[in-house]
Amino acid sequence: MDNNFKTFFGRLKAYIGDIVSLNDHIDTDKASQYIRSNIDFKGPNAYILAFAIVVASVGLNTNSIPVIIGAMLISPLMGPIFGIGYGLGTNDTSFLKTSFKNLLVMVVISILASGLFFLISPLELENPTELLARTNPTIYDVLIALFGGFAGIVEISRRDKGTVISGVAIATALMPPLCTAGFGLATGSLKYFAGAMYLFFINSIFIAIATFLTVKYLKFPMATFTDPAKKKRVSRWVAVLTVVIIIPSVYSAIVMIQENNFNQTAKEFIAKNKELSRSYIYDYGIYTHSKPPKIELYIAGETLSQEELNAVYVSARELGLTDDQIIISQRAATDQNDMTDRLAIQSIYERSDQEIRKREEIISDMEKELQTYKSKELPCEQITNELMAQYPSLSDVTLTRGYTISTDSLGRKEEIIIILNAEKTISAENMEKLRKWLMVRLDFQNIKLLQE
Repeated sequence: MDNNFKTFFGRLKAYIGDIVSLNDHIDTDKASQYIRSNIDFKGPNAYILAFAIVVASVGLNTNSIPVIIGAMLISPLMGPIFGIGYGLGTNDTSFLKTSFKNLLVMVVISILASGLFFLISPLELENPTELLARTNPTIYDVLIALFGGFAGIVEISRRDKGTVISGVAIATALMPPLCTAGFGLATGSLKYFAGAMYLFFINSIFIAIATFLTVKYLKFPMATFTDPAKKKRVSRWVAVLTVVIIIPSVYSAIVMIQENNFNQTAKEFIAKNKELSRSYIYDYGIYTHSKPPKIELYIAGETLSQEELNAVYVSARELGLTDDQIIISQRAATDQNDMTDRLAIQSIYERSDQEIRKREEIISDMEKELQTYKSKELPCEQITNELMAQYPSLSDVTLTRGYTISTDSLGRKEEIIIILNAEKTISAENMEKLRKWLMVRLDFQNIKLLQE
């Protein structure tokens, strides 16, 4: 039995090892060539970056997500970032310096170009959600950049390349933060500029870290040195630079996790205490950057009693918050007497508004009825003058609206009745012609024309 178990687990281990093994699918030489050929900022890459900047800026300016995605796909910014991770992993200081320099040039040009675009753009958005989304990095951005970087470098190292790089470019979103920083530069908004640059560096650093770790794991060819002393110096320098990059990144990730946890706790606390007896929280502020992080509650309604305040603090402690992290602002609250007076005045205003609305509805109905009567009013004088022009012998004309009532069904049919009184009798043929003319003139079919 034991041998069977050992055989089973041995086969399972071999099966899983075969699934996760990369050795048969990786070509580090071609990957090195690919990375080295994609860090240069000249020729096509310079033009592609310029086009990507314009596309991303337009997308952010119009809140168009498809356009922003298009800019991510065509941007060449991923190349130098992979180059930095590759240079660190292979101890290639010359390549590392070139990657840093090219990335810096790309960043500066991207910010200046997008800043110029937003400076001359006539479009101003009331709610630039896509711009705001690039100013507040979270732990999720760290995870996306890290695992996106892993996916990207593994794809580059694979013999048969697919479409993973495109997905990584969309997920890690390097171009939009730079364009948002350009927007902050153009509008003089430090919030936009600092937040966007922070997000860009977070994304870049964690992509580079993922590349560095993968390059080490896959054992890419290391840079060769003829001088052992130089090799030792370079190794130390790369190690120091790696630590300098990784430690702040880890610290930033920890801070983001703490801020994210506090945000979740704060929202849970606010939802739990939204209504407070005769008061309620009409607004709130979450300050994650203060020490310690704080929640400010804005209370409306009646002023909270000491017991009610204590209940709020107890609710905060149940979620792991301390009393000094809760700030309660009751400037919009009033005491009970003031509240009673205010409600009485409010009731008077509400009744007055109701009466005004009722009167407006009555006036509106009356205006509609009056309009209906006016639409049915006959142009008596005009019709009489036109009839007399045709038959000067007319002495008087009677025009009126009426109804023909059926004695069987008591149904009624609206008609216009016209009675002519003339010195000379008008023939039946001419009377029919007049009737047809009046049907067209009055735009009414049921006309009864009589002659006295």
